[in-house]
Order: sequence, then structure tokens, then C-alpha cells
Amino acid sequence: MNKEIMSRVVKKRQADPKVVQYVWAAIEVIRNQKQIANMDRISKYLSRVFGMHPKETARQLSLAVKDGLVVETLTVGCKGSKAGIEQEGYWLPGDEMEPKAEGSKEWETESHDWYCFECHLPGDVLTCDNCFRVYHLKCLSEDNKPRDGGSHWQCVACRGSKKKNLNKQEMSKYLRFIIQRMKERAVDLNKKGKDTKHPMYKRLIHTALDVTNIHENLSEGKYKSFEEFKADVQLIVHNTAILYGVHSDQAEIARLLFSDTCHELNELLLCKNCFYLSNARPDNWFCYPCSPSHDLVWAKMKGFGYWPAKVLQREDNQVDVRFFGHQHQRAWIPSDNIQDIKVSVQQLQVKRSNGWKKACEELEVYQRFLREGRFWKTKMDDGSQSQHHQQSQSQRQQQDEEEESSGRTDRLERTDEAESSISSTSNEQVRHLKGSQEPKAKKSRRTQMVELKEEASDPEPEMEAVSSSQEIPVSSAPQQPEKLSVSTQTKKASGGSPRTLHRGTQTNTDGACQNMCHEKYTKVFNDVKEMMKADNKRETERIVREALEKLRAEMEEEKRQAVSKAVAGAQAEMERKCKQVKEKCKEELVEEVKKLVAQHKQLISQTKKKQWCYNCEEEAMYHCCWNTSYCSIKCQQEHWHADHKRTCRRKR
Repeated sequence: MNKEIMSRVVKKRQADPKVVQYVWAAIEVIRNQKQIANMDRISKYLSRVFGMHPKETARQLSLAVKDGLVVETLTVGCKGSKAGIEQEGYWLPGDEMEPKAEGSKEWETESHDWYCFECHLPGDVLTCDNCFRVYHLKCLSEDNKPRDGGSHWQCVACRGSKKKNLNKQEMSKYLRFIIQRMKERAVDLNKKGKDTKHPMYKRLIHTALDVTNIHENLSEGKYKSFEEFKADVQLIVHNTAILYGVHSDQAEIARLLFSDTCHELNELLLCKNCFYLSNARPDNWFCYPCSPSHDLVWAKMKGFGYWPAKVLQREDNQVDVRFFGHQHQRAWIPSDNIQDIKVSVQQLQVKRSNGWKKACEELEVYQRFLREGRFWKTKMDDGSQSQHHQQSQSQRQQQDEEEESSGRTDRLERTDEAESSISSTSNEQVRHLKGSQEPKAKKSRRTQMVELKEEASDPEPEMEAVSSSQEIPVSSAPQQPEKLSVSTQTKKASGGSPRTLHRGTQTNTDGACQNMCHEKYTKVFNDVKEMMKADNKRETERIVREALEKLRAEMEEEKRQAVSKAVAGAQAEMERKCKQVKEKCKEELVEEVKKLVAQHKQLISQTKKKQWCYNCEEEAMYHCCWNTSYCSIKCQQEHWHADHKRTCRRKR
């Protein structure tokens, strides 16, 4: 079994691609100095620049020659002591001077990669029968290894590509968000800027690919499954590790890019609708239910209260939720901290902050959408999305207009109630005023009676009591004859009256009547207006007086509190200062006593060290015997004859 598997193993390249690039750099530098790139010069350069050991340099150089990445030739020296002597030198492939090597382009016809797709290193590899990828046997798991030598073997990428997930349009719709983020993260990959168009680049990288190529493949609809897309992103990691080194910073950036892409794909497979809405971000995107809809729960994180959330997935005793609210954060919550959404808020004892209230409002919108069956259709195009957006805007505008109209109706009702007290003073006169007034024209009383009889069949609309200076707008077409002149209206009203009737007399009578009504109603309105002004003034004075009294009381209270606080602070400060002064005085006293004691001791010590006159107790100058001294000869003579002559022990 093992022999059959080993028979499929192929020997590719053996030299480390990173070291090969070091050797290429050394050969270019040496050749630019017009010298032959021999083993000694290459070894010194690699040791000085890259810190490579000479033995390792020799081994890698020999492997590079076997792999065809470096060409070994015999070159004749042209200067110095070795001029005209053949020397062993190394050239870059394609630059060698031997004609037989110029046509060797076997690397261009190679169908498979030269380095393991898993560890990105050279060695004996196993080739895939469907693609260009190769693997070390040690890099494959037991499930992915071939069963025997004759069977058709496919790599992990080829096996996953058989699963067809979505059609081309849906693949492009979802993956374009991932590619956009890949472009933002892939900027650091090209900061060092290796020239990918260099001819030597193709000798290391079998299949060149970057984020731009992936975007083009997606636009052309070449991806049939998410695994194919994932394999291409992994190819970027493979090429970066070969070009910059397996443990380089660029390779770490590429691995981070791949892990982020895998995370995005997992999120896409978890819920396509949530993935699309979280990236497209239409209005109320978090409120649209998915199909099937997510469970709604109350979730509690450590240090926070219960919060409304959607359940995305469950694993063992952990629940992956996404919270309603401003940022729609996600977290894994223990099952013990999950409550059903039907549990009342009073039982949860939630602190109702502004953020919590906004989250509950969003939850209510979600539940309303769910009841109405308003699901976001991921297959709709941009036109339908804009249409839906316009419909939602029109609905909001209609709601705003309804609210404004209701507000206006309430204000009009309040105005009617206020004016009803005015119009109730003389209802008959007001009704007479309604029938008599017209916009931009004056009517006589006879004309009014005729028009009332003619329009008895049509109900007259109610009108508010207005002054004579105001105009009543014409509401319908049948009222157009009311705009006729006074003479025409008089003719229609009188019918068979004699022509000798003086129209001037009628006009004067009508004008006097209207002036009298106008004065009467003006007086009524003025009285009511003055009464309302007086009431308003009294109410305003009362409110101002109460506000002043309240402010004065508050000011007195604040003043009393401020005075008491200031007095208490001053007393506390005084006590603190007194305490500090006492402590300072006590410390100074102790220091002074210590100084005096030290001086006293010093004086006593100095006194003990001196000799004193036995007769007058002054400081002695003359020593007599063991315990007797004198300050002068006079004292010595006085004490000698008096007493000391009998007790002196001085030898004479």
C-alpha cells in the first residue's frame, strides 16, 4: 500500500525559494562589479548580508543548480592574476553564455507547481490529477491521502469545487462585498514592491494571481462554488510565502487576509440574507426577517442587563446572538442567560436606558414586518430596491401628512371652542351677518331675502363669525351671481317693482343698516377682546408673582445653605490650621530641646577635659600633683602654706 502511494510521488525542486532569491541577488551584485560570481564571492556576500553559513550556502547553491534556477559554467578570467584562466562561475538562468542552455525552457511547460500548496516548501510531492497543485504526503491528512497508486486522486480544493452553491449572478452579488474588503486589506501586501513582471518571478511562481485577477474572474462568472473562490484566495497566500518567505511579515498579512475571507464565507453560509443586508445596509436593514426567520430572545451579557437579540446559531451550551440596537453587536452567550422573547420585561428587571428603548423600538419594527410578511428579497435588482425605497419614503410622507392634518384639526377645534363664546352672544345677528356679507361686494337686505329663498333647497355651509373687514371666500360655482353689482341685484330682488324706485335711497338705507351692525359687532368684539386682555394680564401677573415668590424662596434657601456651608468650611479650615500650627510648634519645641541637650552635653564634655585651680576654681595653668593645679603662683603659695604642704604627693 505504501509502495503504491510512494510510486505517485514526484521529485520537483529541492532548493529553498527564499535562498534562491538570495543567490540571484548575490550573482547580480557580483556581475555588476565586473567579476565572476564564483562560490567564494557568493558565500561571502550571503554571509555578510543575510548571515548564512558557508556550508548551507554551498548546499543550497548545488540544489539550485540541479533545479535549473542557477546555471553553473566555466568562464575565462579577463583581468588580474587569473586572466586567461578558466574559472567556475554561476549565472542567472537565461544569462548564461553557452548556446545549448539558451533554448532550455522546460519550466515554462511545467503543468504542476513546484512547491507544496500547504507548507510552501520544496521536496518530493504528490501531484493532483485535476489541477496544478502539489502536496507533501506529510502535509496531507489521512482522509485526503490517495488509497492506492492507480486511483484518480484529487486535492482538497478540487473536491470542494464540485459542490455548486449558487448561480453566477448570486455568487457575484454576495462575493463582491468580500472582494471589496480584500482590496482594502491587500494594500500592505505590495508595500515592499517586488516586481512581479520580472522574468525570474515566473521561475518561482507557477500560477500568478492577485485580488484584481480574482475580481475579474468573479465578473466573468468563472466561480461555480465558494470553495473555488476560497482556493484562489489561498493561492495568494501560497505565492506570497514563496516570494517573501514562509515566516515573513508579508506571508502573515496574506494568511490574515485568507482567515478573514474564510470568516466572511462562513458568515455567508450561515445566513445569506443577513450577510447581504449587513453589507448593503438599506433602511431598517436589521428589521427585515430572514427565511427561515431567526428566533427572538432576551440575551444577557456579563455586566449588562437583558437585551433583545436574534439567534444565529447554537452550539452545545452557547448561543450565537446578534443584538438589536445601534451597532448590532454579536456575542456568544451561555444558554442560562437566554430568555424567550415572550417573557415580560418586569420579570427581567431591565434598566430602561435610551439605547435599550431604541433596541426595543427596532424589535417592534421587526415583529411588525414579520406579521406583515415583509421579507427582503435577495434576488431583486437595484431598480426594485430603489422602488421599494421610494415606496417606504412615500409611506412615511403620508404618515407625516396625516399627523400634521390631525394636529391642524385639533388646533382648529380648540380655536372653534374659543370663538364659540364670542359668537354665542347674539346667534340671530351672527346668522344674519353670515347671509349678508360677501367678498368684495355689498348687498341690500332685500337682495339677501331673495337669495335665501332661491337657495333654500341647497344647505348653506356653516361659517365662523367674522368681522365686517374680513372676506369670506367663494366655495362653489353657483355662488358666482353674488358678485353682480348693486343695481343688478336690486332688479332681481324687486322683480315687478316700478322703475321710478330710487336706487340711491335704497343704497343709503342699506349702508346705514350695515354700518349700524358693523358698529354693534365691533363693540361686542372689542368688549370681549378687552375682557380677555384683562384676564390674560391678571393671569400673567399672578403667574409672574408666584414665580418671583418661588424664585425668592429658592434663592433664600440657597443663600442659607451657601452661608451654612461657608461657615462650616471656614470652621473646618480654622480647626485644620490650628492643628497644623500646634503640630508645627510641637515639632519646633522638640527640635530646640534636642539642640539644647546636645549643647549642654558638649559643654559638659569640654568642661571635664579642663583643669581647675584648687584654690580659686579658675582654669589652672600650673600642675602640682595628681589632683591639684593652680591658676597662678599666688594661689599656689596661699594653698601650699595653708593646707597642701602636708598632703602633697609630688616627689621632690
